[in-house]
Amino acid sequence: MAGVYIHIPFCKQACHYCNFHFATSVRYKNDFVAALLQEIELQKNYLGTATIETIYFGGGTPSLLSVEELKSILQKIHFYFVVAANAEITLEANPDDITEDKLTGWKDSGINRLSIGVQSFFETDLLWMNRAHNAKQALASLDLAVKYFNNITIDLIYGLPGLTGGRWRHNVETAISLGITHLSCYALTVEAKTPLNKMIEQHKVSDVNAEQQSIQFLQLMQWMEEAGYEHYEISNFAKPGWRSRHNSSYWQGKKYLGLGPSAHSYNEIERQWNIANNNVYIQSLQEGKLPFEKEVLTTEQQLNEYIMISLRTKEGINLQRLQNDYHINPYDFIAKANKHIASKTLVKQDDALQLTTEGKLLADGIAADLFYTSSEYPG
Repeated sequence: MAGVYIHIPFCKQACHYCNFHFATSVRYKNDFVAALLQEIELQKNYLGTATIETIYFGGGTPSLLSVEELKSILQKIHFYFVVAANAEITLEANPDDITEDKLTGWKDSGINRLSIGVQSFFETDLLWMNRAHNAKQALASLDLAVKYFNNITIDLIYGLPGLTGGRWRHNVETAISLGITHLSCYALTVEAKTPLNKMIEQHKVSDVNAEQQSIQFLQLMQWMEEAGYEHYEISNFAKPGWRSRHNSSYWQGKKYLGLGPSAHSYNEIERQWNIANNNVYIQSLQEGKLPFEKEVLTTEQQLNEYIMISLRTKEGINLQRLQNDYHINPYDFIAKANKHIASKTLVKQDDALQLTTEGKLLADGIAADLFYTSSEYPG
């Protein structure tokens, strides 16, 4: 089983915090779609004979594409790959793009899951982030979307300067009250070369408050548990049976093909990434070339990547898999993790090491402590 990710590199405007690859001009959208269709054909053998179980349109803003363009991309994938009959096909959409006609068109094209970039239900937050939609559109889009799709996830951001505990609770409770089956909630991060980073450096806006973010994350975990959601990955919460199959495949280390500028691919041995430049991407594909770089992963790199991604999940690091796949003695690994077990940020449950509630606040640092250096790795 494998997945396909398609990066659509266009947005109406630039959110202040975003460092993903995109352009705010759609001047070359037609050329991009033609290049993408060419890339699908050129990459038809990348996943071997694996069946595609998930397809994910990300970005950027995929909902800027027409229904016809989305259909042409999906038809091309179905032509060159074996796609499971029950494949999860997700489209990221912005609230301001959602209309009844588009919803029916998306459903008709085969899309069966929506990821809606709400971020906040408050006008002041959306203006601060420079989102393209307003608070009224956020609510209206969800009221409409639930009439056509039962598999919907929304994004929310916490830890914004000025986001009070009351407003944060309102955002979460609004999503729950609408019957949304999946939430992805992210702490605001300040990335280099973003407008937000520049504004903070120029003292035009306040920097993020790490203590406030920790408090709001702890509140989030409590509220979602009380509402019956499963906290199955650090940033992701789902009603039972509604996990994201696509994102879960990343955390399980499955193969995936990334299409479009800046998209990454992984075939269990190599990782490759397309050039993050729309014009070069289009020109290269017009010449029949694949514009990517790649690296072959050492077993040590694969081990550390497994530690990093599995630690973020509810299931945690499987000790038996460490032994079978990476030749790590489970007792040695427990000894390596002992200080985190002693501090109650890690706990051993059956054959796995899992983060505790307190540990989820420190996930990145704990993972870094558990990584193996070349001198340590016995493989």
